[in-house]
Amino acid sequence: MSIDSLRRSARATVSGLPGGFWWLWLSTLVNRTGAFVLTFLSLYLTQELGHSAWFAGLVVALHGLGGVAGSPLGGMLTDRWGRRPTMVTMHLAAATCAALLSVVTHAWGVALVVLLMGVAMQAVRPSINATIADLVPAHEVRRAYALNYWALNLGFAIAAIGGGAAIVFGYRTLFLVDAAATALCALIVFLRLPETRPEAKVDQATGETLAEEKVSVLTVLRDAPFRTLVLLNLLVCLVFTAPWIGLPLTMAGEGLEPSAYGAVIAVNGVVIVGFQLLVNKVTDKRSPVMLLTVSSLLFAVGTGATALAGSSVAFAATVVVWTIGEMVHVPTNAAATARLAPEHARGRYQGVMGMSWAVAGFVAPILAGWVVDGPGPDVLWIACAVIGAVAAIGYQTRLRSALCEAETEEAPAPAAGAEAPSPKVEAAAAETEAPTGKVEAAAAPAAEAVRSS
Repeated sequence: MSIDSLRRSARATVSGLPGGFWWLWLSTLVNRTGAFVLTFLSLYLTQELGHSAWFAGLVVALHGLGGVAGSPLGGMLTDRWGRRPTMVTMHLAAATCAALLSVVTHAWGVALVVLLMGVAMQAVRPSINATIADLVPAHEVRRAYALNYWALNLGFAIAAIGGGAAIVFGYRTLFLVDAAATALCALIVFLRLPETRPEAKVDQATGETLAEEKVSVLTVLRDAPFRTLVLLNLLVCLVFTAPWIGLPLTMAGEGLEPSAYGAVIAVNGVVIVGFQLLVNKVTDKRSPVMLLTVSSLLFAVGTGATALAGSSVAFAATVVVWTIGEMVHVPTNAAATARLAPEHARGRYQGVMGMSWAVAGFVAPILAGWVVDGPGPDVLWIACAVIGAVAAIGYQTRLRSALCEAETEEAPAPAAGAEAPSPKVEAAAAETEAPTGKVEAAAAPAAEAVRSS
């Protein structure tokens, strides 16, 4: 394949989406580029404040616990209050928490701020995902989620590199930069992103506004296909989260230095930033059931093979395998959630799905540490392989019929039962000018560099 064809392929991957999406994409990139708190929190707690590693782990777990509460809260506010005000408010709340960490030094004060930050950061995710589903045509939703996930990881990679270089200025300075970046993200949303929440339906005969069906977390969980999707995603999330605790412990047990783990886990970010656009192209228009099944198997194989690794190169190879699974799974799962959710309850559905990520982020580190200290790391990786395989079987046997409809609705050709965007969403897309030149100039060179290498 020539360089010109690779360039055209890269441009096709990032073209054709509405302007509002690209402003949201830009806000995600800005937000994650300044995401220093979570990256350096454990080092700050142990090296700067002198706390134990156990306390640092507890504080990080509290961030995940905050997300368990924040995700359904954000989903409810997204549907009731609106996408835009929820995003702006929660971004500003997260910015305030980041700024407070630069001045709060008491142990439990820090823990409380991190807990609240977890609530705010997770509460914003349902509004982002619902906005993408509102703005983007159904057959392009998975690609849009993949591009937004790419922006998130690109920003995270920049933050990790920039934060490492700027750490000479002190952790508190980094936290203030994080607060400024998050506030700038809120400003972009406030100034450039219109509200996309669908208008209430009106009775054509009487002109009266129809009352929408009340939707709660319990209502969402009564949706059997979606409940199955959430439970299977929870299994995948447990497998995905385990390496972040189990891998460094396993590598240490093999006699490898901490610097070796840093290099190995960096492969995750490098692969995502370098190859997400290529993966998008390869998986475009594929069956969601097939993609979720394959991604679960990649998680199973990648984590299971960790039990056989004994060198940095071998560990890095396992990371590559489950990272590809991550790149396939995350946008596909988000798109499946959007397709199963009723239009008026997209925020709540995304909020419940977000809970599965937050629960895994809280539970998996604790379980992984316990298994490594007890039965041993090999048991952890075998268990991850089994759980991933179970999830793959579940997608094939339990969700094929439910997601078949989603697959049909994602077809680009208009159909009689296809969902049409609401007038409000169409107006929002029309009145928002896309920063096309800037965004494509930022995205295309990275893709071209990867594809021409």
